[in-house]
Parts: sequence; C-alpha cells; structure tokens
Amino acid sequence: MVAEESGPGAQNSPYQLRRKSLLPKRTAACPAKTNMEGASTSATEDFGHRAKRARVSGKSQDLPAAPAEHYLEEKLPDEVVLKIFSYLLEQDLCRAACVCKRFSELANDPILWKRLYMDVFEYTRPMMHPEAGKFFQINPEEYEQPNPWKESFQQLYKGAHVKTGFAEHFYSNPARYKGRENMLYYDTIEDALGGVQEAHFDGLIFVHSGVYTDEWIYIESPITMIGAAPGKVADKVIIENTRDSTFVFMEGSEDAYVGYMTIKFNPDDKSAQHHNAHHCLEITVNCSPSIDHCIIRSTCTVGSAVCVSGQGACPTIKHCNISDCENVGLYITDHAQGIYEDNEISNNALAGIWVKNHGNPIIRRNHIHHGRDVGVFTFDHGMGYFESCNIHRNRIAGFEVKAYANPTVVRCEIHHGQTGGIYVHEKGRGQFIENKIYANNFAGVWITSNSDPTIRNKIHDGRDGGICIFNGGRGLLEENDIFRNAQAGVLISTNSHPVLRKNRIFDGFAAGALCNSRNGIFQKAGLLN
Repeated sequence: MVAEESGPGAQNSPYQLRRKSLLPKRTAACPAKTNMEGASTSATEDFGHRAKRARVSGKSQDLPAAPAEHYLEEKLPDEVVLKIFSYLLEQDLCRAACVCKRFSELANDPILWKRLYMDVFEYTRPMMHPEAGKFFQINPEEYEQPNPWKESFQQLYKGAHVKTGFAEHFYSNPARYKGRENMLYYDTIEDALGGVQEAHFDGLIFVHSGVYTDEWIYIESPITMIGAAPGKVADKVIIENTRDSTFVFMEGSEDAYVGYMTIKFNPDDKSAQHHNAHHCLEITVNCSPSIDHCIIRSTCTVGSAVCVSGQGACPTIKHCNISDCENVGLYITDHAQGIYEDNEISNNALAGIWVKNHGNPIIRRNHIHHGRDVGVFTFDHGMGYFESCNIHRNRIAGFEVKAYANPTVVRCEIHHGQTGGIYVHEKGRGQFIENKIYANNFAGVWITSNSDPTIRNKIHDGRDGGICIFNGGRGLLEENDIFRNAQAGVLISTNSHPVLRKNRIFDGFAAGALCNSRNGIFQKAGLLN
C-alpha cells in the first residue's frame, strides 16, 4: 500500500501541491568504457543541447490547477473561507481578494468589513466622507453600493485616533496590529493637534467615546476633528472645559471641521465675571470653520454658548443643537458673518440668537423655540438674512428688532409667542416678507418708538390684534393678509405714522383697522370686515 501511495496514483490526492515539470537529468560522461559507451554519449548530447522553449499563451495554454489549489479556490465551502478571512486585518484581506474571482467576492463580504470597521472607528452605521468637510452616516441596507463598510473604511483610513488608554496597548502589540503601522493613536486631543503641527499626518482626527476635560483646544490650521462612537455619536463623545473656552478657532483655521460631538462650557463658578469672554465655541477674526452635528451646552450665566466675533469670522454651523444654555445660544457681532442652517436652538435663558454691531449672518431653516427670553434679538446695527425659520413658544417676542438693527426676514413662521410675534422698537427697521405670523398671545407685530420696518406677511389667529403701531411708530404695511384676530386687524395710536397699502383685513372679531389718532396713510386698504 505504501508503494502505491508513493507512486503515480498519489497525484490524485486533493492535497497534492502544484509542482514544476522536471526535465530529465543531464547525463555525465562515464570514465568506464563499456559496450554502451556510444549510446550513452549520444543520449548525453541530446540533453546537453536543449531546444528553445516555445512561448506559451496565458489564455490558451495555462497549466491546469493542481488538485489542492483547485480545492481551495473552488471546492472549500464559503463558510470555511469566510471563517479563515475573519482572522485577517484589512490589508491582508485586500491581498486575499487578488488571488481569484471567488476569493475577491468572499473577501468583500460586508460582514467581514463591518467587523473591521467597527473595531477601528466604532460607528454602527458607515460614516461616509466623499469630500473635504463633508460627513454623513447612512443605512447600509439603503446604500446603492454593495459594501459601504469597505468604502467608508477607505475614505477614513488615513486619520489619527484619540482613544484614551489605547495608544500604549496599540504600540506594544505590533504583531497583533500588523498592517496598521500607519495608524496613529493619541491619549489626548492636545497631543493629536501637536501631531498635526509636526506633520505626522494630514489632519483628520477621530475622537473616540469618552469625556475629555479641560484640554487646551486652540485651532489655527485646517484640521478635521470628528467624534467616533457607536449609536448616537455626539452623545458618546463629550469635550468640556471648566476654565476656558472649550474650542477657540483662530486665524489660519479656515476650512477646519468639527463634527459629531458634545461641546460644553461648564465652569465651577457659573456666575463669575471672569467667564464673560468664555464660550463653548469661540470663532474669531478671519476664520471660517465648519461645525456640524454637534450638541452645544453652556451652564455659565454670562456670555454665550457660541460667539462669532470680528471681521472675517464666517463659520458654517449646521445640524447643531444649541439648547438648555444659561445664557445666549448664538451670538454674532462686530461685522461677523457666517451660514447657520438646520440648527435646533431652544430653552436658552436669554435669546436663542443675538445679532449685534453690524453682524450679518445668513440663517436658514433653524428651529428656534421655547426660549426663556426672546427667540431672535437684533440690535445696535445688527443685520442678517433669516429664511424659512420656525420660531415659536418663546417667552417674549419671537423676533425683536431694536436700535437701528435692519434684518431681512423671509418665509419664516413666527407663532405661539407668549407675548408677541415681532417687536420693532427704538428706531429699529427690517424687512419682514412672506412670513406666517399667527397664534401669538398679544399682537402679531408691534411697531413703536420711531421704528420703520416693512411688513408684508400673513398675520392671523392672534389672541390680540394683528398689527399694533403706537408711540411714534412708522413703517410700510403692504399687501398683508390680516385675518381672524381677536382684536383689531390694525391698531394705530399715539402719534404714529405708518403707511398702509393694499392690505386685506378680514374675518376679524373686532374692527378691521382702528386709528386712535389722525395719523397714518391708508391706500387701497382693503378692509373686508
């Protein structure tokens, strides 16, 4: 039996490895002279002059796979191959995919890549990063590509990681993490920012689950810093400061990005005046960072949660939650600008938004509600463009304009205010166009003390009057629909001088327009009561 296994029949074993074809051995000249000398010499000459090897086409004349190779590539069950692949890290898995078509398909299995992905980044849904400054999570089942885990891995691979206590373990186990030598791990955010300055990596920083307290985070380069955690990412990555502003963006931080984390300013002495200049986010002159999907909280009773100040301060703040602060939510001043979109701003002790001293932001689709003061306050020459915001249930006015402020407010809903909807006073101005102002406890619009706004809206279902103008108020009231208000659609009193033109005032529960003085200009008023 042994002889049979070692003979030609052994070639049929499924574990026989491929071997190179062996040429006959070249015969050496034999010093002994025999009767076969001539024949031996002839045979030696034939092997000594080997014919040139014919060129072999890879497509038509490939050697057939040896049985063992054939078994591994085609016969071994998928479950076994996947089990083997599950022990590989990402680079080895990519190499295995190059072996054959079947291995390529199995090595791209989403379950394998999900395990690797969550081990490195912690996300329970792929975080896509198609271009600089753009991150978003997807549902894998709804994604158009077959393996979003691998695609996201490739997009995020070059980042550094802040993971407290993990750096020592990572660097002391090189064999376990073979193939990840290019990854960098740090214990603190400050260390990671130092790595950027020393050019150890390109500037993508993942901050993993945990609470990071009293770090000195001054950003003056175009870094990208993003939270990395399972579930709701921002809830698991918390960065707070008790002594200084939590994040300070300085000149040079244009195109910087911070996203998917909770940012807190939580001083021990919440009322001390030395905290007046400290904030969760402080954005200074000549920088334009992006802040995205962050939760922002401040427990200090002075200052603001977010302060954008100075010429050239022009951030983009999107999808953030600026709520439950014991001061102003968002403060824009001193010629600062910026784009603020799709933010949740609620339950702040003072205004949800302050705009002052020639601040001129673009604010779109923000939800500003349940403030313990006014919703939006523009004053001291503050400006701004407010579009499609939902402003409601604030304790004072939904929108207040004062002291030469001149905002433009279009297509917003301002409703269910505990006092009024819009309050323009002390020489305030502003353009209020195509807004829906309704269900406020007092007047939908108040204009007083030499203020001169332009009002062109739908004002209805108020529990008091529609528009109330008194104490020297002016303004252009044009093409408004004013209806179903509990008191007069328009009330003019005490030396006020508005211009009413082409308004439709109807279905009220009191007078259409009530003028308690001889002032005011009515042009095609359209009183339909």
